[in-house]
Amino acid sequence: MGLGRTRSVGVRGVEGFLVEVESDVASGLPAFTVSGRADAACAQAPDRVRAAAANSQHPIPARRITVNLSPASVLKVGSGFDLAIVVATLVAAREIPTGVVEDVVHIGELGLDGSVRPVRGLVPMVVAAAKAGVRHVVVPVANAREARLVAGVQVHPVARLDELVARYRALAKRRPVLEVPEPDAALVPDRPPPDLADVVGQTEGRLAVEIAAAGAHHLYLVGPPGAGKSMLAERLPGLLPELDDQQAMEVTAISSILGTLTSFDGLCRRPPFVAPHHGASMPAIIGGGSGLVLPGAVTQAHHGVLFLDEAPEFRPGVMQALRQPIESGHVVVARAIGNVRFPCEFQLVLAANPCPCGMGSGKAAACSCSPIQQRRYSGRLSGPILDRIDIQVHVPAPSRAALLGEPGESTEVVRARVEAARGTQRERWSGRPYAVNGRVPGPVLRSEAFRLGSGRTADLDRAVDRGLLSLRGYDRCLRLAWTIADLAGRISPSRDDVGLALSLRHQPALAA
Repeated sequence: MGLGRTRSVGVRGVEGFLVEVESDVASGLPAFTVSGRADAACAQAPDRVRAAAANSQHPIPARRITVNLSPASVLKVGSGFDLAIVVATLVAAREIPTGVVEDVVHIGELGLDGSVRPVRGLVPMVVAAAKAGVRHVVVPVANAREARLVAGVQVHPVARLDELVARYRALAKRRPVLEVPEPDAALVPDRPPPDLADVVGQTEGRLAVEIAAAGAHHLYLVGPPGAGKSMLAERLPGLLPELDDQQAMEVTAISSILGTLTSFDGLCRRPPFVAPHHGASMPAIIGGGSGLVLPGAVTQAHHGVLFLDEAPEFRPGVMQALRQPIESGHVVVARAIGNVRFPCEFQLVLAANPCPCGMGSGKAAACSCSPIQQRRYSGRLSGPILDRIDIQVHVPAPSRAALLGEPGESTEVVRARVEAARGTQRERWSGRPYAVNGRVPGPVLRSEAFRLGSGRTADLDRAVDRGLLSLRGYDRCLRLAWTIADLAGRISPSRDDVGLALSLRHQPALAA
């Protein structure tokens, strides 16, 4: 008996980290302990390992066994370390030849019958292994397609523990190693995005959505029920360009951790669309949990759209918690065991009725809300939140003439303009840590290289002098003006572009 070593991978937030797994089999009273800050699921691995090894005809010896997961200072969460623990222990027990497993990463949960079961988070795990220089990864058969999304790593699927032991023995003797055949996976086809042509009327709303897509601007829609606010928001992701390789890998990793990957024929190229219910809790929106810290809705919408319908109905604390992620593009969830950082560069879309009954727009003849109810309802969205929303427009109820009129432009037509505007922005901001106008810091737009003359910013200057526009709002209007100019094919914004940006910036009244 002796010492066995191999490797595995843990997950912290949405990033993986390499774990050295050591197992020592020594004489003494039978015992099986796991050290290295293992959580409850990981600490129960000895029971699963003993049963799986015995039912695979490779029993664990009745000796004193100590398994260490290094680095010991980092919490190890989940049952994905089972396969590495049993492999290291069988190496120490001389059931698997020494040396063939030390540089291999093993990921998987063990069933009591010796089967290797899938785990969540394979994509960030394999990414971490690849970054650490690992070239061979053993994963459950059910996770093989997911693991192969990561380039530069050879994935070896395994279905049962006894099969893996036989393959390692053959490898040590330099015999041919038979890979386990993978079952055909039923791929779930992606649904085509909804078409913008389905939206009736709403000229200003359609323009606002196009500008928001072109510059990655946040959007606030206010209007009566049935006006088309949700339809406009749901069609925004279809206008966005496909994600590049890095963005797609980040979105795929988040989906892998949450277990929401539906097909493995490629990375997630379509920007995500997340629309939580207004009863969602703080951990559901921001991220957290009592045990494993999971990404919230803001992270699920990374590089996509977060749509909060009936925004005033969300808990005030939840809405206030969005202020920091909107500005920084990441959120830090603090726990006693440490802090977990999640990325969350999303476009926020808010939708709201003008009053509690929803009829307080236009002439408001059918509105049954009192002035106090209207004021309380409007106060549920604080000024600091609304000040961070670039575009704020009113969506009126469509007229009968709009219902009978010609349909508007399709998503395909509008997306072509959006992609052209995005290309202009990528060229303009090349070499900087941002590629869209909605992410450009205000000092850059006010610098000498991009400063607009006083003749073009006169309306903005007047609004600031009168206290109608904050300095943050001033910068956001400049961002909007540049996006409007990009959509029109102009080199820089004109005074009309700045005026249109200011008109799209005004806060729509929640009640008439």
